[in-house]
Amino acid sequence: MSVAPRARPALGRSLLRLFTVQGSWNYERMQGVGMGVAEEPLLRDLRVAGDGAAYRSAVARGAHFFNAHPYLCGLAVGAAARAEHDGVPPEQVERLRTALCGPLGSLGDRLVWAGWLPLTSGLALIGVALGLGLPAIIGFLVLFNAGHVALRWWALRAGWTHGVRVAVALRQPLLQRATAVSGPAMAFVVGAALPLVARYQSGGFAGWWRVALAAVAAGGFALLWSFRARITGVRLGLALLALATLAGWLWP
Repeated sequence: MSVAPRARPALGRSLLRLFTVQGSWNYERMQGVGMGVAEEPLLRDLRVAGDGAAYRSAVARGAHFFNAHPYLCGLAVGAAARAEHDGVPPEQVERLRTALCGPLGSLGDRLVWAGWLPLTSGLALIGVALGLGLPAIIGFLVLFNAGHVALRWWALRAGWTHGVRVAVALRQPLLQRATAVSGPAMAFVVGAALPLVARYQSGGFAGWWRVALAAVAAGGFALLWSFRARITGVRLGLALLALATLAGWLWP
């Protein structure tokens, strides 16, 4: 039996809960518990359809195992909640959630981690290197967060709108274009930022010290390439920071 829900206020509450979807992450259910918490406001109308058994069962299903990109998991929240209201069999709802894990994880990684985040970070680095300072950092925070909040809201609404036919949302031309453009745009911005940041960072060095700095940077790239299975950029950066701190203490 289907139920006609009141969508707009519940979507707002669900969106707010999606910001904490990783707060209860665990190895057994990954993001599952957080997904169930975020989906619960969209399921409350199910309580009016009977004794509450449908509501309790739907909330329990919403907390089952799930793992995808945190900025796009709202698509699964909205789609699963709409499927519950439309009277879709529980087994089909479970299959829907399982089928969305891979595509949402892959899409989110390409769109956000390999696109939007390094793109906005590169713009901030360019701004700092050109002397904008704090406004460049504030601009990064505003721009990046505006983008990811808009993505979360779109995903939740698209899932709620399409339900079990949520694959239609993933094929939207705007989303496809954004995925195709984000990678080249990120590469262009980061490529432009590298020489500007290098010049900014080496501004306090003169003469042969700049040559030494370039040699250290080249050596770092060589280490990362040669031992990429064991050394990460974070580990190398922390090691260099520790060495620089030690050198500062020992320098006469």
